[in-house]
Amino acid sequence: MKLFITRLVLATRRFSQWAVAQFAFAFLTLLKIFPADPAINFADRLMRFVGPKTSRHKLMLTNLRNAFPEKSEAEIEAIALGSWGHMGRLAAEYVFLDRLFDFDPDKPGEGRIEVSGIPLFLDLRDNPRPFIVFSAHTGNFEILPVAGAAFGLYVTVLFRPPNNPYIGEKVFAFRAKRMGKLVPSHAGSSFALARQLESGGGVGVLVDQKFKKGVSTQFFGRDVKTNPLLAKLARQFECDVYPARCIRLPGNRFRLEIEPRVDLPRNAAGQLDVTATAQLLNNKVESWVREYPEQWLWYHDRWNIKREL
Repeated sequence: MKLFITRLVLATRRFSQWAVAQFAFAFLTLLKIFPADPAINFADRLMRFVGPKTSRHKLMLTNLRNAFPEKSEAEIEAIALGSWGHMGRLAAEYVFLDRLFDFDPDKPGEGRIEVSGIPLFLDLRDNPRPFIVFSAHTGNFEILPVAGAAFGLYVTVLFRPPNNPYIGEKVFAFRAKRMGKLVPSHAGSSFALARQLESGGGVGVLVDQKFKKGVSTQFFGRDVKTNPLLAKLARQFECDVYPARCIRLPGNRFRLEIEPRVDLPRNAAGQLDVTATAQLLNNKVESWVREYPEQWLWYHDRWNIKREL
């Protein structure tokens, strides 16, 4: 009887995930009928309406209040609505990414995409060496590896598959076609990234995800666990580490920025300090989020507090 109930629960969960995925795919397919700008703007308005009615809105507001205790409730609500709209745009931009990414390295300044740090892209391409680029879920972060490929700079990207396996399969296929080699985040992912660095290549990592067994750090003044993988790889291969981000601009435009390499902290013995490096990454991401708070995914349970709400 217990086995039957377990199978029934799992089957119900799989069907629910399948149904959600089919609805999402149908919606995005419908959007493709329309021009990019109206469709993306519609997705923004739709999520501003739907998002606050979901259970995740409470988590979003709590995260924002904890991160910005100095802000008024009206300011918190405005950021939350902007973040939901940002999520709607992200989803719609998957459909139109090939049309949105119109950057031509030979014609900088034209089109929807601006790039800051072009000399760094070219240096990493023309002087091959192991390196790590880290980013966060700000702006349309999916554009960064696409931009690298436009310069002929290909990196192996670590990504966390969506919880919904049906959506995850589609997302993986979409990313693999446009972003090069992908490494799903699991127990063996560190070895795949290490092999890439050992061969003189580059890797890309998003560093703002929840990690239950990471090193103890702070983010927005609150205790949080941070994945030590980047710091450990940098220590093992003594490779340069570069921050990069995407900023959403008005008019469905974007600015991509790659910054000079960061000086990683070391202990008294001269070895790279893993915990201090993880904190440095958090500090950099926090500075980005503070600058454009509506462009981060506040519904994400970064501080692992959802169960307390």
